[in-house]
Amino acid sequence: MKSTTTTGPTATDSGAASGSASATGSAGASAAGFTADPTTASATRPAAASTTASATGSAADPSASTDLSAESPAEPPTAAFPAGPATGDDPSPERLRRWRLVLGGDAADGTGHGLSGRDAAMDGALGALYGKGDKEGRPRAGHERSAGLGASAPAVARWLGDIRTYFPSSVVQVMQRDAIDRLGLSALLLEPEMLEAVEADVHLVGTLLSLNKAMPDTVKETARAVVRKVVEDLEKRLATRTRAALTGALDRSARIARPRHHDIDWNRTIAANLKHYLPEYGTVVPERLVGYGRASRSVKKEVILCVDQSGSMAASVVYASVFGAVLASMRSISTRLVVFDTAVVDLTGQLDDPVDVLFGTQLGGGTDINRALAYCQARITRPAETVVVLISDLYEGGIRQEMLKRVAAMKASGVQFVALLALSDEGAPAYDREHAAALAALGAPAFACTPELFPEVMAAAIEKRQLPVPDTG
Repeated sequence: MKSTTTTGPTATDSGAASGSASATGSAGASAAGFTADPTTASATRPAAASTTASATGSAADPSASTDLSAESPAEPPTAAFPAGPATGDDPSPERLRRWRLVLGGDAADGTGHGLSGRDAAMDGALGALYGKGDKEGRPRAGHERSAGLGASAPAVARWLGDIRTYFPSSVVQVMQRDAIDRLGLSALLLEPEMLEAVEADVHLVGTLLSLNKAMPDTVKETARAVVRKVVEDLEKRLATRTRAALTGALDRSARIARPRHHDIDWNRTIAANLKHYLPEYGTVVPERLVGYGRASRSVKKEVILCVDQSGSMAASVVYASVFGAVLASMRSISTRLVVFDTAVVDLTGQLDDPVDVLFGTQLGGGTDINRALAYCQARITRPAETVVVLISDLYEGGIRQEMLKRVAAMKASGVQFVALLALSDEGAPAYDREHAAALAALGAPAFACTPELFPEVMAAAIEKRQLPVPDTG
């Protein structure tokens, strides 16, 4: 049993206590650690990375909303139901309904309230995933909800259709991930009807890529369509900002000695002329102007994306492929994409289609960062104009000291070296802290980067200025 602590004025009926009380509920819709206020009947979770969205929650009132949050794939979304009228100490049917949906219908929920219509269907969809049952999904004694979607793809496809009816897209994605993790439904993704029913997102793409080698030909086209939809959505979201940030950085990195007035880089000009400071006038008389140039269509910078394709880096592989395609579309940047585990694969020739890039990867396996960096180092022809981006959790299965020596050698030659622990929305993964500290000592701090921050990171590397490392304190 999971327990929830309720605070505030509560109705004293059916086991609900006034003041501060403790209530126990099913794992079907609540998780340890959220606080419920029956005055608003909202359930909130700890400030961990969570997904919150609205969904229709009332059979009687289709405009009513339900807020669900998910902390991790191991916990279900938490429901918050719309406030209804309260009359003193007598709990209204609406209040009892909301508590019943939050607590999951266990014998100890204390509401004595039954569900029907849309509410019952919503409770069934939650119970199929988060209820307590045996391994076959049969309910245990005393539990109304039970977890289990069965082993058939049609049954799971129907469930996927149900949750899309009752919950918003962001919550559907959380529940899909939980179903795959909690109930072991990865194999069912190899069924065409399952792929047609799922809500596509980056995590689903990662799961499909991990199943790529086991995927029958009858499913591959459907899988590619799912992956393409996600990739196109990411490109729409990220491409314009990335091109704008990098175009500006390329312009600013091309310095000229006789700039026009609007092209003067005042910070660099002042720094270059401090010896001409006139204290009596409180001003600097510039003898030499430093200005921005305008990047021509010729290649100005070379970027090498070196991406770890071990299983834990699935989301990073997806985002790196999309960014690689965006960078490759810019004439002033020569882009190379290299993925590695214990072997190294150069996917540069497929960058015109990130879907081909993704299906060219093979998630899982070991990691040899040293071998991958050796491959990249051998292809650097203009060190001072090259940015190498290593995306890895830094768990090295190769030769550690050789890896660090390669990084030091590249930096000494003028290469801008960037180490990202992850390129995703999920924050920092588990990573090798010893290797991260060693890279930081070489002047290459390792940090997790979101897709929104990545254009700024690349712009800073191109301009050879300090990287915008997020504050993790």
